[in-house]
Amino acid sequence: MRAGYRAGMNPTINLPISRLPVLAAAVLATATACTPAPSSAPATPAPDAAVPVASASRETPADTFMANLGALCGQAFAGRIVADTPPPTGDDAFAGKALVMHVRECGDDAIRVPFHVGEDRSRTWVLTRTDTGLRLKHDHRHEDGSADAITMYGGDTVDVGSATRQEFPVDAGSVAMFTAADMTASNSNTWAMELQPGDTFVYELSRPGGRLFRVEFDLTRPVAPPPPPWGATG
Repeated sequence: MRAGYRAGMNPTINLPISRLPVLAAAVLATATACTPAPSSAPATPAPDAAVPVASASRETPADTFMANLGALCGQAFAGRIVADTPPPTGDDAFAGKALVMHVRECGDDAIRVPFHVGEDRSRTWVLTRTDTGLRLKHDHRHEDGSADAITMYGGDTVDVGSATRQEFPVDAGSVAMFTAADMTASNSNTWAMELQPGDTFVYELSRPGGRLFRVEFDLTRPVAPPPPPWGATG
């Protein structure tokens, strides 16, 4: 067989050894040019990728407190005085009387809790929401339902408090009412409510100088609901 035919079947390229480095460099340059450069743009998430969204609102301690109190709606509980300092020196309106709280009217923004002292049904605690927290007012009525001269006094929370305790320093309107009625000792009042779900509820009044009044109610043993408070419409 001729040499030319064998060359066609198994062709061989003969290059001078001196040109090999030049060829290798050319091949490497071509490969590099064909490799796409990495993108500096941020990766785009897949169309169906979930994107976390911050909650529009979060439950506050005041929300929890109101929810826990509202959960007791319709129930009544017996209480006892656990602190009364300094002790009263004149007539004691609470001595020897049955003390009963009744979570009687409940809404999203307001809860009314009559506080019965024996047969005296003149007192109702009114707890409402404000833009920044809670407000406590004391609705005092006469037996015929008319408002007492000293009524709807109280105050607003000034901090977030906690899920189990909310405090209400006296507000300006109440100070004016107390001053006009010559009850200036009450101008420094702070009221508080405590609620330990399934255990106790506490109503508290305190003043600088040592005045402390606390009534504790046993939430583990509901009692029969009392008659409506004076002035109730429903």
